[in-house]
Amino acid sequence: MTLVDLHSHILPGVDDGSPDLATSLELAQEAVADGVTHMLLTPHHMDSNYVNHKKDVVERTQAFQQALEQEQIPLKVFPGQEVHLTEHLIEAIDHDDVLYADAGNRYLMLELPHTHVPEYFMRNILPELQTRGITPVIVHPERNQGIQRNHQLLYDMVRAGCLTQLTASSYLDAFGEHVTQLTQEIIDANLGTTFSSDAHAYKGRRSRMSAAYQKLADNDRDKAVTYTGNAKAILNGEDVPVPEIQAIRTKKKSLWDKLFKSRK
Repeated sequence: MTLVDLHSHILPGVDDGSPDLATSLELAQEAVADGVTHMLLTPHHMDSNYVNHKKDVVERTQAFQQALEQEQIPLKVFPGQEVHLTEHLIEAIDHDDVLYADAGNRYLMLELPHTHVPEYFMRNILPELQTRGITPVIVHPERNQGIQRNHQLLYDMVRAGCLTQLTASSYLDAFGEHVTQLTQEIIDANLGTTFSSDAHAYKGRRSRMSAAYQKLADNDRDKAVTYTGNAKAILNGEDVPVPEIQAIRTKKKSLWDKLFKSRK
């Protein structure tokens, strides 16, 4: 299986991902062994800790591609950003300091604040993006605390035209049972678009794409094929088929269920 990874932090020395070139090459080798052939490099941009300007990311990606070729690691990398949602996002776009998932500037890998979904996103930012022909790809929505509290927020975003990128390791229990469960519910409701690694340099955040796709294929082979195709379509700036979506209806456990489980 050949895989496209749209979200990674293996560009060396730019954020909380890989600290140096040697680590980045190791992570790249692991990704290739995991079946990844094409990878979007997405360092954090405009969050509270990091700013990675478009020009710098493009230059560093070119240098990293050369290093991969010198080490004969068969991975094609592309410059991108994990763009953090702020009220200054449109300004950054208009100043040409934002990178997209594709060369045609159609898909934007967008990170929401970890604790909530700001009201101004749906009211102001999303319409502005859409008038520019930009489709947000919401990264790791299953780990957003606002969406965890209120699943309707994700349904509303997808219904309004957003796509989503689920983290492979979220589907494989790396972030706890509640995140794994929500990831499955997002998939079941057709609110997911594709998997990515969100690879970092520490344990539990490496490339686990093949395992996630195998788990999905065991439950729904057609959806696994769709997810792999969607990643390729986003990278190429092509249309992504949108299935009929549903609201997430979580079966909440009763107090008795919780007490009974705690006594086992």
